[in-house]
Amino acid sequence: MEQASVSDIAGAVGSGRTTALAVADAALARIADRNRALNAFTDVVAGRARARARAIDKARSEGRALGPLAGVPFAVKNLFDVEGLPTRAGSKINRDLPVAARDATLIERLEAAGAVLVGALNMGEYAYDFTGENVHDGASRNPHDLGRMTGGSSGGSGGAVAGGLVPLALGSDTNGSIRVPASFCGVFGLKPTYGRLSRARTFPFVASFDHLGPFARSASDLALAYDVMQGHDPDDPVCAERPAEPTTGALAQGAAGLRVAVAGGYFRNGLFPEAKVAIERVASALGAKREIEIPEAARARSAAYVITAAEGAALHLDRLRKRSRDFDPAVRDRLIAGTVIPASLVVQAQKFRRWYRERVLQLFREVDVILAPATPCAAPNIGQQTFVLDGVEMPLRPNIGVYTQPISFIGLPVVAAPIPVKPLPIAVQIVAAPWREDIALRVAHALERLGVAAATPRPAA
Repeated sequence: MEQASVSDIAGAVGSGRTTALAVADAALARIADRNRALNAFTDVVAGRARARARAIDKARSEGRALGPLAGVPFAVKNLFDVEGLPTRAGSKINRDLPVAARDATLIERLEAAGAVLVGALNMGEYAYDFTGENVHDGASRNPHDLGRMTGGSSGGSGGAVAGGLVPLALGSDTNGSIRVPASFCGVFGLKPTYGRLSRARTFPFVASFDHLGPFARSASDLALAYDVMQGHDPDDPVCAERPAEPTTGALAQGAAGLRVAVAGGYFRNGLFPEAKVAIERVASALGAKREIEIPEAARARSAAYVITAAEGAALHLDRLRKRSRDFDPAVRDRLIAGTVIPASLVVQAQKFRRWYRERVLQLFREVDVILAPATPCAAPNIGQQTFVLDGVEMPLRPNIGVYTQPISFIGLPVVAAPIPVKPLPIAVQIVAAPWREDIALRVAHALERLGVAAATPRPAA
């Protein structure tokens, strides 16, 4: 059931056409077979997975109700606490920490719905990365071309789903770390509204930006996973006290009647041909003829950089003092730079953030959805240092997130929908107003039904 959907797997396990143990064993076999090439997993919890699967099969044999994700294998970026494992967060330093005593809330919620955790996934060190390259664990590799980046920092998550190792994975997104790997790997990714999904018992990066969300091979699979993870959690102080709002039932409504616009100006500059084609295909399919200007997006990205560097540096200050040589040098240098940012500049960035949020929210009085590129280009080569952006040779690593940062800066919900442009896939961001994940998922699902968006099949081994 390698390419089976989440709902198909759960349906087969629930009906007895297969067993949760058989599904788990098949996933573990794929990981053993392919992970050496993809380098997506850093930890595999085979014993735990089989025990969980046996418990699901026992429950079914006893006639007990199974959850909507019964038997579905999943994996998580290794900044999620997994009971019995140290929470690496992609670093060397964290491996010396005591093992986690309890799973992250989102793992608990997925397993309560019947899903089966099979392991933890490679990521950029401390999530400060857009490439998927890790100096301690090696680069995660793109299943469509092993010489290409997965994107980061949730690179292992994107690679594991695109490579058919698991149908579902969790990642984190601070400045683009779900949407970039979804784009480079050709899968669907959801960055929900800031505060929608609990971050409890995960290792932070920038607390005022951090989001968690799923990767999957379809919009409906995203919605299924997202729905079971919703709900207030007092263990995360920003997790909203608002009722869960199921989205799976809304998918059938499609995009009809929605006011869709394409982000212009800043979001049209520097696009590689494949990104232009992807936006044009999506806009044409949805009949989106209106172009809308997101005000001061360039300043928003600059302010996001200031806050990211300052908050990240404050979090890691003690580690920088005591174990600076154990960092990825590139990450270390960015964090050190963050320690000398004047407080007055951070205050100014936060003031601008409030102004920018209000201005962008006003746009959603006129439109329901804004389309924007997820990345300026398809997946670059691993180790590539520069690319030409808007006619200028630029450092690659910091500029991959040029179109994602101005959106996560104010916590808007986004679905990254993969567009199968040759030779490599690339994604379009479907951006909605706060708390309207249902609208973004409806549009993504509509694009699938129209044959415009699709998870790119894994190449034959």
